[in-house]
Amino acid sequence: MLLPFLAVLFGLLFLAQSSDRFIDGAAVIARRTGISPLIIGIVIIGFGTSVPELIVSALAALQGTPALAVGNALGSNIANIALILGLIAVVSPIRFQSGILRKELPILTLVTLIAVFFMLNHEISRNEGLLMLLIFCIILIYLVRSSLSQPQDPIAVELENKLAQKKISMRKAAGQLAGGLLVLILSSRALVWGSVKIATALGVSDMVIGLSVVALGTSLPELAAGFASLRKGEHELIVGNIVGSNLFNTLAVTGLAGSIAPMATEPEVLTRDLLTVFLLTFSLFLIGYGHNRPGRINRFEGLLLLAAYAGYLFWLIHPLLASERIT
Repeated sequence: MLLPFLAVLFGLLFLAQSSDRFIDGAAVIARRTGISPLIIGIVIIGFGTSVPELIVSALAALQGTPALAVGNALGSNIANIALILGLIAVVSPIRFQSGILRKELPILTLVTLIAVFFMLNHEISRNEGLLMLLIFCIILIYLVRSSLSQPQDPIAVELENKLAQKKISMRKAAGQLAGGLLVLILSSRALVWGSVKIATALGVSDMVIGLSVVALGTSLPELAAGFASLRKGEHELIVGNIVGSNLFNTLAVTGLAGSIAPMATEPEVLTRDLLTVFLLTFSLFLIGYGHNRPGRINRFEGLLLLAAYAGYLFWLIHPLLASERIT
């Protein structure tokens, strides 16, 4: 049992570090080649922090554990909103007024409903996975076109300042990109292998491990990026990163895993996990949209989000604790 635990521990550690290097390298290369900061923000930074979820879920699907892939995507969405935004808001209230975010928040809510629809039959078929990838591409094109019409959007200003601070040569950036991707793949393999071994030994389902340990681990890049942005007062990037990551997880991560291997999902996924994702996403839309004023997540709302995450984890592990008491 020691080796699987070590594989999970080191997999999580290197996953977070390699993700940062991968994103930094990609962002610098993109900016040096003249790509708009907003496109970098949406495609590389917003979606790039979800590369760990993408690789972990793809490997899980390839290795015949699709439940781990679904759990990873849904659990990461829950952790991103309830845990990460909750923690950051408790430390310092989050304020944002980006027009791009006001487009992304309703889209994220709609996309979550689409995921619910696809999983009503407790399965994601290969065709549904491919359709999710297609929807993701359409949304990506729409967001990029919308961003280009708002060059002075607050996210663009924050990103311009952020990228200007990165004094990295193209050669070093390319090394970070390639090295980060290699370590991402290796650490993801270690994480998946160790998680499956631990789940088997403890009699826990792959889904529960994916929703908890693996999801929390693959959300570490979003947590690190969020607090780094908070220190610099880049509130637009904090929310933009979470919204972009959840869009990517819901469509690209789940869609890729489903297109690799059709995935049967447990009934609890619909009534527990997807319900939680939708309620959190809708609550983020309500408290963060702004309605003719800047969006704001205050400390009290942050505490509510943290309480929701604690309640979800209890909901998740309570049956396991009950079964232990019975035996």
